[in-house]
Amino acid sequence: MAEAPIQTVGVIRAPLRGGVFRISLPNGKLVVGHLPRRLSGLAESFSPGQRVVLEMTPYDFDKARIAGPACDE
Repeated sequence: MAEAPIQTVGVIRAPLRGGVFRISLPNGKLVVGHLPRRLSGLAESFSPGQRVVLEMTPYDFDKARIAGPACDE
């Protein structure tokens, strides 16, 4: 049985290429975040400074999947 992904919120620091972004986590760590195929059309709508929801596996804390924009309260 696969473990559930860890969800957190990060801030986009820089776009890289092809739906990939450099993202900072709340603890200051930088990770590489990618958009899943179903959200790839939204790559242009993400900009530096924007908060996004991330999903990470408990095995690799250097990469994350962008689940969508974060709801700002």
